[in-house]
Amino acid sequence: MPETPIRLLIADDHPVVRDGLSSMFARDPGFEVVGEATDGAEAVRLAESLRPDVVLMDLRMPGTDGVTAIGELAERGNPARVLVLTTYDADTHVLPAIEAGATGYLLKDAPRDELLRAVRAAARGEAVLAPSVAATLMDRMRTPAPGPLSERELEVLRLVAAGNTNREAAAGLFITEATVKSHLLNIYGKLGVGDRAAAVAEAFHLRLLKPKGP
Repeated sequence: MPETPIRLLIADDHPVVRDGLSSMFARDPGFEVVGEATDGAEAVRLAESLRPDVVLMDLRMPGTDGVTAIGELAERGNPARVLVLTTYDADTHVLPAIEAGATGYLLKDAPRDELLRAVRAAARGEAVLAPSVAATLMDRMRTPAPGPLSERELEVLRLVAAGNTNREAAAGLFITEATVKSHLLNIYGKLGVGDRAAAVAEAFHLRLLKPKGP
């Protein structure tokens, strides 16, 4: 008896990419393309109604992006495996997608045979990573986590997050402006950022700072 084809949903905002992927999988009897989505929101809707085995998900799409869609499918308990197919392999793209619930992460320059194998593996629930993506994750794991901020550094960052200048922060903490600058440089190093706006954003991301309630 022939095996049941893997039901595939393709989510990408570029028509040429969707057409190319659909044609490629249509030529293999082991796959059935059950739908195409142009953004993350449509991918979620179609995944709920069509119940594919695998969703081939682009990351950058107008409206709802791929990471948001992956997270929403996970929250809804949708059983489809999500295989990211994108051009981006930086850890700022890889980690959010994996954390959101993606089963695998491939790049669009992957050879046809590799992509077919990856979809089959994803359908079995196996993790699939492009070599460069695996290397990115290994590098991230080897990099020491940023050290915790001291209480004084947190005080400086809270004032900066509230919109205070270095001079105003110094006055509020009864320290010199030069000391505030020194604390900020230490904060940048610990958080792996290059400026105050990025430091504040990363501190909120790491929950070192908490947004004020209403």
